[in-house]
Amino acid sequence: MAATAHILEGFQGTPFATTAAIGGLSLLLFLSLRKCIFAKRSGFSKLPPVPVVPGLPVIGNLLQLKEKKPYKTFTKWAKTYGPIYSIRTGASTLVVLNTAEVAKEAMVTRFSSISTRKLSNALTMLTFDKCMVATSDYNDFHKMVKRYILTNVLGPNAQKKHRCHRDAMAENISKRFHAYVKDFPGEAVNFRTIFQSELFGLALKQAIGKDIESIYVEELGGKLSREEMLKVLVTDLMEGAIEVDWRDFFPYLKWVPNNTIENKIRRMIFRKQAVMNAIIKEQKKRIASGEELNCYVDYLLSEAKTLTEEQISMLLWETIIESSDTTLVTTEWAMYELAKDPKRQDCLYQEIKKVFGSDKVTEDRLSEIPYLLAVFHETIRKHSPAPVVPLRYAHEDTQLGGCYIPSGTEIAINIYGCNMDENQWESPEEWIPERFLDEKYDPMDLHKTMAFGAGKRVCAGSLQAMLISCAMIGRLVQEFEWQLKGGEEENVDTVGLTTHKLHPLHPILKPREVLA
Repeated sequence: MAATAHILEGFQGTPFATTAAIGGLSLLLFLSLRKCIFAKRSGFSKLPPVPVVPGLPVIGNLLQLKEKKPYKTFTKWAKTYGPIYSIRTGASTLVVLNTAEVAKEAMVTRFSSISTRKLSNALTMLTFDKCMVATSDYNDFHKMVKRYILTNVLGPNAQKKHRCHRDAMAENISKRFHAYVKDFPGEAVNFRTIFQSELFGLALKQAIGKDIESIYVEELGGKLSREEMLKVLVTDLMEGAIEVDWRDFFPYLKWVPNNTIENKIRRMIFRKQAVMNAIIKEQKKRIASGEELNCYVDYLLSEAKTLTEEQISMLLWETIIESSDTTLVTTEWAMYELAKDPKRQDCLYQEIKKVFGSDKVTEDRLSEIPYLLAVFHETIRKHSPAPVVPLRYAHEDTQLGGCYIPSGTEIAINIYGCNMDENQWESPEEWIPERFLDEKYDPMDLHKTMAFGAGKRVCAGSLQAMLISCAMIGRLVQEFEWQLKGGEEENVDTVGLTTHKLHPLHPILKPREVLA
């Protein structure tokens, strides 16, 4: 009340302004009262709040999330406060959803009320204000660009056209691992160095039709190697995407500069845009010369007439960064789990041997290896590549889990929590592929866990992720016996807000019998 009185004092001598201020406050009071009546009449219960640290009401629950693994803290709180509860994140109220049932309600049943993205300052800058399929609001722009990427890159027909690139990637990875084992027998190999490099090559082939070893970037004053391109377009920007800016929690202070983070993100954006400009410039020259390729840039430049050059650059970059990173997370964790568990690794090997004999594992026969698919599904359950869905907010009053959710409320869907729900999964902390051999599961159903989301915003790249990851897990187990080097089993920490393995996997490989 004292603060309100102080505000009104500023309007003294201005009767109209005073009347307007009082009218505004009355309107706010009326809206708050209407919401209370609405919730009461509808029979909705109130959201249980997580208690804040005493004496710090402005900070809310932020200090309780300081370990930077919010998805784990959210899951722990769910055991005390239930599957849906509210927390205070600075100036905002955040509703956290922790079970598949209430998460699907938000993503499917109540989607029309909760379809708007809430991005951090870093993500807003990196995505050119939501100019990506994965981060855009559900509107005409989103529907248009999702149609583009499904048609040319990620849809079933597009995946058939890009099959040759995935097969080539599998051969390259196999050859590089065999070469390493031959040159350094008995020594641990850096799995990520080889696998991510080849994934990057696949991403470039889908995006621009070919892998490239280097490119001249005028704005950066020289030629960048392939490894430098991977760093500029993928590694650095994944790091930037999880930068936490304190102003995200206090939007009324967004005018206060935070130069350290802003300058860091701007440098990343400048370098990324410089490389993307150089790539697109080269592709335009190729197209002008009459050389056409089955790739995303050709499709966008010919079909996406309403998009700006900046938007085309963003959409092209999206296919590169997402193809180069998220599949890596799943495959690296799967190989870690298999290397740690010789019995299950041998079970998978025997099944592959029974189906393929001396032939190499191929993606068109994945359905014949149910244990391989079970390994994939169990890995994305335990190590969800996106542990928390990018925040959304309710743009109208709605309900979730029988609780009243007022418009403007921010909503976090804790995918990790959904997949660690003890009411749905027995011993969820353990890696048990056999749970997905139950007849109630369709082995080719990509959405048996919450890892790819649900409803209209379901992940567009789920099919590609399964094809790449399953085929590579199969090939690598078929060709090598995997074991962890000493001390590797304890390397389970993750990077910041993600489930990205902090330390690259270092297994010791022993070649199996020669394939035909």
